Amino acid sequence: MNRITLEPGKRGGRPCVRGLRITVYDVLSCLSHGMSTAEILEDFPELEAEDIRAVLAFAADREHQVHALVS
Repeated sequence: MNRITLEPGKRGGRPCVRGLRITVYDVLSCLSHGMSTAEILEDFPELEAEDIRAVLAFAADREHQVHALVS
């Protein structure tokens, strides 16, 4: 998880990849639109395959921390 960084002045404080201006959302959006890891790495050459895995792990951890509402 040390690949995901939070800096108040960068991209509105959103979680970014390794201090770059590429947010977790940017990568997740690409994946949700059907882009492959290879395509993402081609569009963002500063990323590494491990960065994409870190984004997925970060998102999974955030989802795990969400509390369910019980009615």
